[in-house]
Amino acid sequence: MMKKYDLVFTKAVASGNDFIIIDNKSGELDCRELDYSQIARDMCSRRLAIGADGVLVLENSSVADFRMRIINPDGSEVDMCGNGARCSAYYASINGWGQELSFETRAGVISAVVTGEMIKLKMSDPKDKKINLNLGIGHNMLVSHFINTGVPHVVHVVEEDLDTYNVKEIGRLIREHQFFSPEGTNANFVKPIDKTSAVLRTYERGVEDETLACGTGTTASAIILGLLGYVSSPVKMQTKSGEVLTVYYEIKGDKILNVYLEGTAEIVFEGKI
Repeated sequence: MMKKYDLVFTKAVASGNDFIIIDNKSGELDCRELDYSQIARDMCSRRLAIGADGVLVLENSSVADFRMRIINPDGSEVDMCGNGARCSAYYASINGWGQELSFETRAGVISAVVTGEMIKLKMSDPKDKKINLNLGIGHNMLVSHFINTGVPHVVHVVEEDLDTYNVKEIGRLIREHQFFSPEGTNANFVKPIDKTSAVLRTYERGVEDETLACGTGTTASAIILGLLGYVSSPVKMQTKSGEVLTVYYEIKGDKILNVYLEGTAEIVFEGKI
C-alpha cells in the first residue's frame, strides 16, 4: 500500500505525457522537508498509485515567475522536460500567475505564452550536437545523432515501418550505451513524412520505457531532421499519442537558435493523497 503524504496534487497531460503537479510556490511545504524522489517513486507507479510519467514541483523563484523541478518515476531529478513545462505553464495560467510566463529550470530560464489550452514554449538553445555517430547496438552499427535540448537525446532516422520498430529494446540499449555513460540518454526514432512533417517514437530515460510523447525529444528530432536536410522549420511532429506538436527553430551556421515547442495541455483531475 502506498504511503499517505497528505499532499494536494493536480494531474495534467500534454500529448499523452502525464504529470503530477505539486504546487509549492507559496513555500508552505518547505517546513516538511519532503523527499520528492521517494514521492515520485510512490506516486508515479501505474496501477498501484496515481500513475504518471513524472512529478513536477513548482516553487518560488527569484529570477522568474516560478521554478519547475522535474522528478522521474525512478526518483531521479532531470534538467528539463518539454511536455512537463507545457503542463506547468498551463497550470500557472489557470491559477492566475499570468499568460506570458517565465520559469526557472535546471536547464535555464524558459518562457511560455499560453492561449487557452495552447502553449508555445521557448526552449533553451540546444548544445553538444554530434552528427553521424556509429553506435554498436547488439551485432549491428546504428547511425545516430545526438543533441541536448535541455536533456540528452539520441535521434535515429528510421527507414522501415516505425509502427513495428522495436523501440523498447533498441531504445534501452541506446539509453544504456557506454558512449553516454554514466548519465545515459533518451532515444528517439523518427521517420520523415515530407519537408514539413515527421512521426516519432521515444524511449525515455528515468521512465525506462517508451512514452506516448516527449517534448524535448520531439524538439531534438525536428532539429536533427532539419540539420540533415529532411525538413525545414516549422515542423509538424506526430507523437505516439497521435497529437501533433509544432517545433520552430533557426539554423545559423553551427548554431540553432529561437527554438519553440507548441502544443496543448489540459488538467485531468485534482486530488489529495
